[in-house]
Amino acid sequence: MTSSIQPRKQRKARYDAPMHVRARQMHVHISKELRAKLGVSRRAIQVHKGDKVRLRRGDDAGKMGAVIEVDCRNRVVYIEGFANKNSRGVEKLKPIQPANLEIMDGDFAKKDRAAILARGKKKVYAAGAGTKTASPMAGKTSPASQTASAPAANTAAAAQNIPAKPQ
Repeated sequence: MTSSIQPRKQRKARYDAPMHVRARQMHVHISKELRAKLGVSRRAIQVHKGDKVRLRRGDDAGKMGAVIEVDCRNRVVYIEGFANKNSRGVEKLKPIQPANLEIMDGDFAKKDRAAILARGKKKVYAAGAGTKTASPMAGKTSPASQTASAPAANTAAAAQNIPAKPQ
């Protein structure tokens, strides 16, 4: 945002932020179950219409619903089932800040979202491949072990009728 720590400058930066910066501020936590299912270490992703989300904070914490609208201009999300009645008795959708939400399920097969998740994939290694040992001497041989293994190598070579290398 801004390098200043002054609250007035932080608020001004948020107020004057262009749309591409506001879109970055619309990220929502990914639930642990969904992260495990997708195999990603990424903690948050931008919310999209149709995502199933759960409210993490407030009076309705724990309730789930589908995203109906994402309003980047006002930095709020409208969710199915979260509404307030106005003075005339008409139900209006309740604006919810994305920081209070958690994605439980969504369409991650879309090209743009799949590419974003691919950047945060957990690396899976085969057993023993690519791991480092704790010993600083691992992989190094001492002169004593080289001389001790040399006769054994010569006997193995003699058994296969291969001439031994001169030392």
